[in-house]
Amino acid sequence: MLFENFDADDQRGAGSPRASQLDFLRHIFYMGYRFDDRFLFNAEIEIEHANEISVEFAYVDYLLNDALTIRGGMVLVPLGLVNEFHEPTVFLGARRPQTERRIIPTTWRKNGVGVLGSAGPIAYRAYLLNGLDATGFSAQGLRGGRQKGSRALAGDFGFAGRVDVTPTPGVFVGAGLFTGGADHGQLSLDGRTLGVGTTIVELHGQAQVRGFDLRALYARASLSNVAALNTALGFDGVGISDTMQGGYVQIGYDLLSQFSRRIGMTPYYRWERLNTQSDVPTGFLADLSQDGTFHTFGVEVRPRPGIVVKSDYEWLRNAARTGRNQFNLSLGYAF
Repeated sequence: MLFENFDADDQRGAGSPRASQLDFLRHIFYMGYRFDDRFLFNAEIEIEHANEISVEFAYVDYLLNDALTIRGGMVLVPLGLVNEFHEPTVFLGARRPQTERRIIPTTWRKNGVGVLGSAGPIAYRAYLLNGLDATGFSAQGLRGGRQKGSRALAGDFGFAGRVDVTPTPGVFVGAGLFTGGADHGQLSLDGRTLGVGTTIVELHGQAQVRGFDLRALYARASLSNVAALNTALGFDGVGISDTMQGGYVQIGYDLLSQFSRRIGMTPYYRWERLNTQSDVPTGFLADLSQDGTFHTFGVEVRPRPGIVVKSDYEWLRNAARTGRNQFNLSLGYAF
């Protein structure tokens, strides 16, 4: 559950007031079944905003050995730090980082098949998935192109892969890639089919040691035929950008980590830079409100493992000077 309270004015000291919002963001039911020593099933059913029901993931695993598992079904795309581990008890902040909402469109799931496994300190995942839907892209990012596995267009497929290296417990670094077509043969311009490609590359690292929680991520999305895509979608003036990029650095420290494992209190700070309009095609204008910097400072309290209360304040500054600060308060749980 998330409460959002917005400043009355934007950074120019102007703008219409925005009403506060209290949203029961999501409630998730987990289910799993072991058919035998080789075949496993895992799934999550999600209720979003108290009234929208969807499948978060649902897949069957065939375990050959530690180095190779075959997976098929609806899977979470293995990019970033939040998409595969998005429970509120896992990430710092009342809201997810903007880079992992608008460039890596968390929660991002797709239908497909793939393999995963580990060997020593190296872990990998690789999937063949249905592509994004370019008709849902906008100046704000890629989030509208997710499809969510529901009657998903599959005229184009994509590849998603990830490699992580864990040199010591609690510390890992890695990279992820998604690339594939996003038009599915449904777009045309001047009587010809329009092809649109999308590639997302990200680098990430995380260290959770002695009460410290350090995280960093950089993501960049590149699209092809964007000028033609904007025209085909009817965008005039502001449109989709050829390139989108963003990243953040975050630090938190559990003040009670040396005294108790059952309860925790973690102040945190996140600096984030995001620009979903970093390379606008000729003939279109950049939406300067999408070129912004976020500063988030807050604290999370864990009265018991699996329960978390988070409170933070976000300062937003963008190139259009329309950024609006906000206070957030959330309650989360996982069991």
